[in-house]
Amino acid sequence: MKARGLVPFLAAFVALAAGVQGRADSVSLTIEADRSGAKIDRQVFGQFVEHLGRGIYEGIWVGLESPIPNTRGIRNDVVAALKALRVPNVRWPGGCFADEYHWRNGIGVHRPATLNSNWGGVIEPNTFGTHEFMDFVQQIGAQAYVSVNVGSGTPQEAANWLEYLTTNQPTALAKERAANGHPEPFGISFLGIGNENWGCGGSMTPDYYINLLKIFARSSRHYNTAHPMRKIAVGPHGDDTGYTEAVMKAWKERNWSWDIDGLSLHHYTVGGWPPSYAATGFGEKEYAKLLKDTLHMEELVSTHGAIMDKYDPEQKIALVVDEWGAWLAPTPGSKQGFLEQQNSQRDAIIAALNFNIFARHAARVRMANIAQMVNVLQAMILTDGAKMLLTPTYYVHRMYVPFQDATFVPVAFDAGSYVQGEITLPRLDAIAAKDENGKLWLALVNVDPKRPVQVELNAAGIARAAGETLSAPRIDSVNTFEAPATVAPKPVTAKSVGDKLVLDLAPQSVTVVALER
Repeated sequence: MKARGLVPFLAAFVALAAGVQGRADSVSLTIEADRSGAKIDRQVFGQFVEHLGRGIYEGIWVGLESPIPNTRGIRNDVVAALKALRVPNVRWPGGCFADEYHWRNGIGVHRPATLNSNWGGVIEPNTFGTHEFMDFVQQIGAQAYVSVNVGSGTPQEAANWLEYLTTNQPTALAKERAANGHPEPFGISFLGIGNENWGCGGSMTPDYYINLLKIFARSSRHYNTAHPMRKIAVGPHGDDTGYTEAVMKAWKERNWSWDIDGLSLHHYTVGGWPPSYAATGFGEKEYAKLLKDTLHMEELVSTHGAIMDKYDPEQKIALVVDEWGAWLAPTPGSKQGFLEQQNSQRDAIIAALNFNIFARHAARVRMANIAQMVNVLQAMILTDGAKMLLTPTYYVHRMYVPFQDATFVPVAFDAGSYVQGEITLPRLDAIAAKDENGKLWLALVNVDPKRPVQVELNAAGIARAAGETLSAPRIDSVNTFEAPATVAPKPVTAKSVGDKLVLDLAPQSVTVVALER
């Protein structure tokens, strides 16, 4: 072929390739509305705050004298944003920080400055302590999930903290609580008995931890009878099943003196340790690798759930995924140990895929906590002084609010494939649920960053489907303080094609719609 003839040929080839790449494939999706599964417990949408970097200080707590608008030292803008998510519970004070935290340092007028040896070696002023945390969760309408110090604390210290928090009897600790500004007892909904005691919480063998678990579970009594508390034991990390097997076996063989209600599981989307994947400026190869890693959550909850079924066939014990999310390379220039990272459209996809996995396993996975809430890891919110920014992950949480306490409804569809190099992933992911008012909701994730998808909805009696979709110009698109709405939900409505409803899903998008009759 002569050179002058090659130019129009190449132009035509590029145009054809672009058309093929951008052409929407059609997928038929059936919603089996006459069938139902387990309740998707609203606690699955829980949050996590730790004394780590700018997560609490600057992110939540600015102090009584701050020019940033606040209520008793807690940022008003952050509270308002979190209330919109209907945050069900908040886990505190950690994390690795929890098993070096001594609660008495965080009460009263005179609080000692201590060292945060886990996260950056910075000074911990202890100005945000028990009363401030309880004020915060009450302001956002959430329940308290408190982790007691098993790694470096004592059963007596934990028992005293629970008495201080929850008794209405005129004990010395109750009088001390009243003197510190709260005469009425607090209500603690969840109690974590340690944190990662297989790692930063003491590198304990399962048997050693179980001996402590029995003592702490017995002595950490909750006295506020109007506000029941559930106890959560340390469980597995990733694929390691040692803790799962040992703790569940001990629970099965327990005597009357102790009990638990949940077993924790920690799994981060990392792509290989140590965290090195960039939060911005990445390509499709890195995108696919991290999505493959996050989808491993499905196998993890299945594997650990099967072990739990062996000892607990009635599923009395919840699998609590109380640390999950993307752990990426820190933002260049941020302080060491502060775990600050940007939040992209890829993170939105990661969040939605995990929510869908939890929903499919709702009978066992009844609580989860993304890490973390503000300025740390896969955060909902970023702050810079008085400025506040909502991330793509925040918007996914807001879009999924209708699934809180909804009943899982099966869906059937051909997911197709998204292929990137040696990685092959399901291209489409979807769940459906019926809320407490009987309305059907559908969540769809188009994983493919290049190809749109047309989804034909098959559900008896459904005449309209409308809601929101979250897409972005690129897989690494982020919101910044200069451009805060680069990634934000937009309205979407299914179109009528003959006797069918069809939803157009953009590449790399998350869509949630209500199905109306």
